[in-house]
Amino acid sequence: MVSTAYFPGSLAAWHRHETGIQLQTQQGSALHLIVITPHILRFRFSPDGMFERDFSYAPDPAWTPGPVAFQVRETQGYLFVSTQAIRCRIEKATLRVNLYDAAGRLILADEKGFHWTYDELTGQTKVLMHKKARKGETYWGLGDKTGPLNLRGQAAENWCHDSFAFGTGTDPIYRAIPFYYGLHHGLGYGIFFDNSFRTRFDFARTQSSVTRFEAPGGEMNYYFIQGPELLRVAERYTHLTGRHELPPQWALGFHQSRWSYFPDTRVREIADTFRTLDIPCDAIYLDIDYMEGYRCFTWDLRRFPDPAGLIRELEEMGIKTVVIIDPGIKVDPEYEVFRQGLAMDAYLRTADGPYARGKVWPGECFFPDFTQADVRDWWGSLHRDLIRKAGVHGVWNDMNEPAVFDVPSKTLPEDVRFHYDGHPCSHRKAHNIYGMQMSRATREGLRDLAYPRRPFVITRATYAGGQRYAAVWTGDNVASWDHLRLAVTQCQRLSVSGFSFVGSDIGGFVDNSDGELLVRWLQAALFHPLYRMHSMGFNVAGDDSVDDDAVAANQSSGRVQDQEPWSFGEPFTALAREAIRLRYRLLPALYTAFWQYSQFGTPMLRPLLFEDLTLGAAGHHGQTFLAGDHLLLSPVTACGELIHTTLLPTGVWYDLQTGTAYAGPGEITTRVYLHDIPMYLRAGGVLPMGPVRRNTAEPVTGPLTLHIALGTSPTASCYYEDAGEGYAYQDGQYRLHRFEVSGAGGRYEVSQTTEGSAAPAYTTLVIQLYGAGNQAPVITCEGQLYTPARTRAGWEVVGIPVGFSTLRVEARTNETV
Repeated sequence: MVSTAYFPGSLAAWHRHETGIQLQTQQGSALHLIVITPHILRFRFSPDGMFERDFSYAPDPAWTPGPVAFQVRETQGYLFVSTQAIRCRIEKATLRVNLYDAAGRLILADEKGFHWTYDELTGQTKVLMHKKARKGETYWGLGDKTGPLNLRGQAAENWCHDSFAFGTGTDPIYRAIPFYYGLHHGLGYGIFFDNSFRTRFDFARTQSSVTRFEAPGGEMNYYFIQGPELLRVAERYTHLTGRHELPPQWALGFHQSRWSYFPDTRVREIADTFRTLDIPCDAIYLDIDYMEGYRCFTWDLRRFPDPAGLIRELEEMGIKTVVIIDPGIKVDPEYEVFRQGLAMDAYLRTADGPYARGKVWPGECFFPDFTQADVRDWWGSLHRDLIRKAGVHGVWNDMNEPAVFDVPSKTLPEDVRFHYDGHPCSHRKAHNIYGMQMSRATREGLRDLAYPRRPFVITRATYAGGQRYAAVWTGDNVASWDHLRLAVTQCQRLSVSGFSFVGSDIGGFVDNSDGELLVRWLQAALFHPLYRMHSMGFNVAGDDSVDDDAVAANQSSGRVQDQEPWSFGEPFTALAREAIRLRYRLLPALYTAFWQYSQFGTPMLRPLLFEDLTLGAAGHHGQTFLAGDHLLLSPVTACGELIHTTLLPTGVWYDLQTGTAYAGPGEITTRVYLHDIPMYLRAGGVLPMGPVRRNTAEPVTGPLTLHIALGTSPTASCYYEDAGEGYAYQDGQYRLHRFEVSGAGGRYEVSQTTEGSAAPAYTTLVIQLYGAGNQAPVITCEGQLYTPARTRAGWEVVGIPVGFSTLRVEARTNETV
């Protein structure tokens, strides 16, 4: 049956209110336009003029923008609503919307605009929006979709889905983030379709001149976010939906995981091997086999007779413990957590009243309704013994789409009912926010129980705004070169979709890695904030109950390989150690980039087109990206590659290994060996790097190195430091160093200002200079002359005071290639 499309019709009346305008049509439909900020407009459409109660989990409740000045003007055919940055034109005859910048340049135009269809049999209303897709317009975002970075010509849907061993083109997968970017003629914008149903997007795939988004229920409720720079769109989107606070610094160290490390002697063996081989590590994860029969919040005391003792021993080695917690609670009257949930009616029910059941690891399970505040409080409190008695440091939420075994949908039935914080609904609406609300409950519990430590939570499933509560990883990927390349683009896409705290299962979760692939993955993920190696070990499938006999047979067959940094022997162990040590040296830069994200919403990982629009279509390939403001990474992602191609944005870029300067935009080719990690620093950029440490709790014993690429255009950089734990930084106990590099005619100046009351972690600096010529430069700092030493990459100066105000360099500039 073909559904009839209905349209709003012509304007009958409108009125202005404090935050926007409301329009009613002759046919009874309505549009509510809300001015959020000068750069953000919200559009709510109603087919019948009646709006749902205004509630969403996505916007950050901590963000309260102030009143915004706007003007409304009416002509014979249009209404105009204008802020200092946006002009919105609404056609009276159709309610179609065009959006312009302050200079009158068209940014985005409706094609059919808002319309809807109504299913008489089910009573469901589908809401649709059609926008014009102009020639040359490109699209980005939607979280971790597995296709090309440019979404034009693609279609996608948002439905959190257990996607074991997903591949390129698999859709949907684990997260629902209905936010995308558009870019046309240098004008960037964002569209956030805040609808938690199974939303669908079509980026000029079905019809080359139309981009559309739709949902099978709920409201046509979307935000338009103006740029024009893509980075400004990203920052404004995260003002709206929130950002992750600064994590404990150990959360940015190297993490080791597998399904599963048991018994406790095996965990000790893994920790001891890290220390024996002098490979840095900050966390070891315990997967589902630490529990008693997969019952959450329990310990298998045969495998782990003294959990607190084990965790204490690991912490004395500088290694934190992270444990997995799934949402499914085993139906077992002898299980205390199950009984507590029954007593408080915490579990989801079907439409007819019985509790919803689903089979997961423990067998038959009930599922908490995390959309109830009292259930979230209860869930958070269940972590008490893990945190305060056993000493666990972090929690890993998995299977929280929610995933269910042995059913085609891999999840609960659509008629399951949710409280939705006082806005009752079915699973059709609540499914996509289930994982988000679970990680919210987990984080709030850890925040209270672990205080004054900062909580650490990672989650598999989530929705837009879920970045406030947890880190994410890309899910059950595969040990293959295709998946390494996919991880590089997925993490960029998630980062610009609000989720900067992101990583992948290094080496691949499914199937066997090998030494070369593992090393290249460790190198490619150096700036992925979540730096975790994880694999499925000797288990046979991602959605079957664990069979000890099958695991033992798989282990003895030799078909499955362990996956730790040393699993493939030399030379790969040494190369893995070298990559992980570099990660620890880069922690000052990584922590600074995280601070920038937490403060301003600036994505930590950025596709090249977010940096340089002049790259055009060349900027879509995704295997080269920016980490922070000035560092360019071009990881090797092909087996046996010896000649590597890097696309450079506009500017001069210095190879951190050789000091060679290259001018962009354009491609360069370099020879690479297995130990090479192509990294480039922008001229004018300052990159802070620390000494190697075995873990982040180990005291800093060496100087801070500032890698400074000299340049002529004034360029700002910063370096942020605090205790790495606790909340004293919120009371001024931090130190922020701001640098500016400028120069002309071979004379350069590096100036520094600082703020914050914390003492610096480092007392002296090593300065590594790039672009200072082939002859020894003259270097002065605070009136003192310093003698530089030649290095492979440039010139090095030691003993510079950490709080210097001005560093001057007189040099010959290198010629660029």
